[in-house]
Amino acid sequence: MSIRMRFPITTVFILFILIGTTVQAQWSDQKSDACTSLLVSGGASVDGSVMITYTCDAEFLSHLEYTPAADHPDGSFVEGIAGGQIRQIPHTYAVVGYINEHQVAIGETTFGGRRDLTNRDGLLSYPDLMQLALERARTAREAIQVMTELVEEYGYRSSGESFSIGDREEAWILEMIGPGRGIKGAIWVAARVPDGHISAHANKARIGEFSLDDPDNCLYSDNVISFAVEKGYYDPDSGDPFSYCEVYCPATPLSGHAIRSEGN
Repeated sequence: MSIRMRFPITTVFILFILIGTTVQAQWSDQKSDACTSLLVSGGASVDGSVMITYTCDAEFLSHLEYTPAADHPDGSFVEGIAGGQIRQIPHTYAVVGYINEHQVAIGETTFGGRRDLTNRDGLLSYPDLMQLALERARTAREAIQVMTELVEEYGYRSSGESFSIGDREEAWILEMIGPGRGIKGAIWVAARVPDGHISAHANKARIGEFSLDDPDNCLYSDNVISFAVEKGYYDPDSGDPFSYCEVYCPATPLSGHAIRSEGN
């Protein structure tokens, strides 16, 4: 399916509903377990639209729901998330599926990564983060901020995940993995798809080397390198450049290697 971020929001909703349902129906009888995303920057499309495609084999996508915009009283909580409570914000945006009223859209693909870094004590799984970000963010950058701040406060319970996040102007990939059982937060990096480029990812972390001093195009957790050194995943004295993908989602004969964040 293809989401053109400059289309009227009603059209975007219809594209998401019709094409997403069709894709799932076509593959429902196949024995595969994979999610695939394609991101197109505005400069790589004919009419300047940012586009995100998303095919998903997970069961949650079949439950396409509409969440209206709403105002919430002080002291209210989001209930039913892994048995815990998440503080609610004063106003949330309307969401249909995984697109909101400001044309922020989110897709995902699971890369798994190092199994010992999954924290089942965390409150938030990746579908929770997607929904909460869409309810709270007006841009892709805001969505990244919402998701990373939430896991810092409440913990992240899923395995390694690649999120495709787009708005009317930009497309980003956010890759996230937990810090291990009983530890809140996440180890993450986010790279903007450069204008004029496209990116694709399917069940394998995609961000390899990335810039540490270019916040317009790359964001990351403060511990993204130090945590790897502490755990023995990366030796800074080796002379090898730090690669998020190779450190947190080591390559296998089936999965292949990472790409650099430039030109994702």
